[in-house]
Formats: sequence, structure tokens, C-alpha cells
Amino acid sequence: MSDKRDAIIKAVRKEAGLFIGLLFVGLVLLPIAIYSVGQNIFGDYGGQGYGQFFATLSGRIRAGDTVAWFLVLSPYLGWQTLRLMALGWRLTARPNTPLS
Repeated sequence: MSDKRDAIIKAVRKEAGLFIGLLFVGLVLLPIAIYSVGQNIFGDYGGQGYGQFFATLSGRIRAGDTVAWFLVLSPYLGWQTLRLMALGWRLTARPNTPLS
């Protein structure tokens, strides 16, 4: 019973670490990338620079805006989608059978 419990605790810790790491990416690195790409492609942001952009985004997150939350959680959601696709690929894989 202890081995099973330890395995569950290890899996939960691994998943929590993954979530926290990808949440950091969504909260810190993704907005920087979005702002930089937007500046290079579309020109100046209508606010006072990156600080205003991040303040607007964080205000929307605190207000519960679903689009802002989707943006922040998109790295984790994308990773989970890839994991589900890999699981589906493994479950539908069939061993090579010779044609006769």
C-alpha cells in the first residue's frame, strides 16, 4: 500500500511542478513574447509600453476574463493536448502484421 501511495504522491508532485512551471511561462514569458511580436509587427502599443500592457493583462486576469485566463493557461493546455494525442496514438497503434 505504501508503494502505491508513494507513486501517487510522486505523480501529483510531478504534475503540480509541471503546472507551476507552465503557469510561470504563461504569466511571465508569454506576455513578453506577445508584446515583442506585437511591437515588431503592428507597431506601438496604444498604452505606455510594456508596463501598461502587462497591467491591462493582469487586470483582466484578476477580473476573471476568460480570454485572459485562456492566454495564461495556454502553455499548460497545449502540453496536455499533446499528451492526450500521444496517448491516443499509443492506444491505437497496432503491431505490424504481415499480409498473407
